[in-house]
Amino acid sequence: MSEQGPKHPKHPKHPKRPKYPKPPRPPKDSRHPKDSRHPEDSLEAATEATRSLQGPSTELTARVPQLLDAMRSVGTGLELHTTLDRICETAAELSHARYAAIGVVDEEGEGLSDFVTHGVPEQVANEIGHRPDGHRGLLGALIHDPRPVRLADLTADPRFAGFPPGHPPMRTFLGVPIRVQGEVFGNLYLAEKDGGGEFTDYDLHMVRVLATEAGIAIGNARLYEAARQRERWIDGSVAVTTALLSGGDADDALAVVAEQARHLAASAAGIVLLPAEDGGLEIVAVSAEEPTSALGVIIPAQSPVVGMLLGGEAVFVDDSATDPRMVTRLADRFGPSMLLPLRSGGRVLGALVTPRARGGRPFTETERTLAAQFASQAALALMMAEAQRDRERLAVYEDRDRIARELHDLVIQRLFATGMMLESAQRRSDVPEVQSGVGRAVDELDVTIQEIRTAIFALQQEPAEAPSGLRTRVLREINMAAVPLGFKPAHHFLGPVDSLVGELTGKNLIAALREALSNAFRHADASRIDVVVDATATLPDGRDAVRLTVADDGVGIPRGGRRSGLRNLARRAESLGGASWFGPGLGEAGGGTTVVWQAPL
Repeated sequence: MSEQGPKHPKHPKHPKRPKYPKPPRPPKDSRHPKDSRHPEDSLEAATEATRSLQGPSTELTARVPQLLDAMRSVGTGLELHTTLDRICETAAELSHARYAAIGVVDEEGEGLSDFVTHGVPEQVANEIGHRPDGHRGLLGALIHDPRPVRLADLTADPRFAGFPPGHPPMRTFLGVPIRVQGEVFGNLYLAEKDGGGEFTDYDLHMVRVLATEAGIAIGNARLYEAARQRERWIDGSVAVTTALLSGGDADDALAVVAEQARHLAASAAGIVLLPAEDGGLEIVAVSAEEPTSALGVIIPAQSPVVGMLLGGEAVFVDDSATDPRMVTRLADRFGPSMLLPLRSGGRVLGALVTPRARGGRPFTETERTLAAQFASQAALALMMAEAQRDRERLAVYEDRDRIARELHDLVIQRLFATGMMLESAQRRSDVPEVQSGVGRAVDELDVTIQEIRTAIFALQQEPAEAPSGLRTRVLREINMAAVPLGFKPAHHFLGPVDSLVGELTGKNLIAALREALSNAFRHADASRIDVVVDATATLPDGRDAVRLTVADDGVGIPRGGRRSGLRNLARRAESLGGASWFGPGLGEAGGGTTVVWQAPL
């Protein structure tokens, strides 16, 4: 198609004109015009419609350039929804219609998956509420019988099923199917021709030509959209793989999986589940538009969905709230859902769930395929991360064995020899003060040897299977942080933290403490840090809570600095129904930083 429209033909100076057959008059039964044949080939349809435009009509002479401009306008742009909006607007201008719409037929060919309108104000559209689904009425009939329809009064047609409350009045109607690569994509609807007249044969012919061009434009837009969609899923897979193999906290990596899945699937939530100790699947990571208390919920093994997922089978649900296979209360808030096994190499590591809100658009076949591929890639990355952690753990065990051998074979032997030399010197000395001092030194060496032997024994033991209490784990984190800090942070416990704080909350509290101490070491340049774990705290709504406070006298948080660590703390707290914030520290005039993290008990 030329970028420039054709020039208007010049009228000859003499009145004589070649004789052309007069254009056909509209048939009496305007629902099925004589020229509404249904050729399968789009090019043939365009050719036939263009031929029918030949005639001496002054209206045609003026509107052909307008048609060409309309076709050129429709063919610009690659975004699918923008293209549909442009087609509606162009068709309305070309046919002088007040309203235009495109109904996109769903994959099953039984209804409409999308409905794009032009001419209906947003306020009116909101008052109407739900858009047509194409399951009944005239729009439903055009889905099952996709051919051009022109009506002088659509309300008089037997297929008309009435307007919903608030719908603007419409009488004249013109409908034309839109085909993409020979398949029906949807229908273009026009209503209420300006001036109160009916749509003419010329309107029908030109809209058919426009629909043919629209089919080409939509085909290009769909290809572009599919390529962009695949690119986004690939980028998401790369982000997940990078997060899992970066060697960071495993919970943070799983949170990345949930967040990427929610974003890519355009769902209300992204949920990662791993096998629970007592059977079933436990929710270990959640990314949602709103704070949720789903973290830690266990889907029982008796659920049909759990058996299918652990068997490596994907489950697609049209409405989670009504599907009998969804047995948890969480399902009541969601509609269409994809439940995908995290499977790699014949091993199922867990599951990934991406539910949409109730009444949301169903997942297409393409989205299901891309999501399944994403889940497989995430499962492979999980296995690789697990293998990497096993290698690192093995390296730690080997290093511990080496240190234990060196302590036993070298350090203890030297300390023992030094003790024997001191005892010999003690016996040779006649000065009581010297004998007393050397005796104390020998006693200290004996104590040191016993402590080293205890450390050697601990290095040679496997990690305890039963988890330590929260107090012990907090002290362990503080002692580990003392090495890079150069001093040991002060600590204080309020209330029975071991008995009140649950395992899930305690696990996230330890991760928050580790993050806060790491930030203090890397950024604060502090000389004093105080850690307080308060199991007697309360939330603003009155619920009992545990509160972690980490305060320092460092340089504080600079303006414009990175906030990724603080965002991680807030996300952990919000996932449990709590909160996290920061404020002035322990230094002079509030210098430094105080980080507060709290969650309900």
